[in-house]
Amino acid sequence: MFEEVKKILAKQLRRDPESITLESDIKKDLGADSLDILQLLMRVEDDYGIVIPDQALAGFKTVGDVVAFLDNLKK
Repeated sequence: MFEEVKKILAKQLRRDPESITLESDIKKDLGADSLDILQLLMRVEDDYGIVIPDQALAGFKTVGDVVAFLDNLKK
């Protein structure tokens, strides 16, 4: 799941995929804003046929937070 999220973020934020780690802060390190995060999650929802509750959005600080949430949904 990390590789997929990393690929989406790199494309969306025009970043080198190798610069994105699980510890990367989505806003501070990658320069994403709330709209970027929302677009990322909408893309993941479409790609994987899942629904991410709006309240979960506020809890995503790092790339690892997003990956952990998605991994738990897949279980």
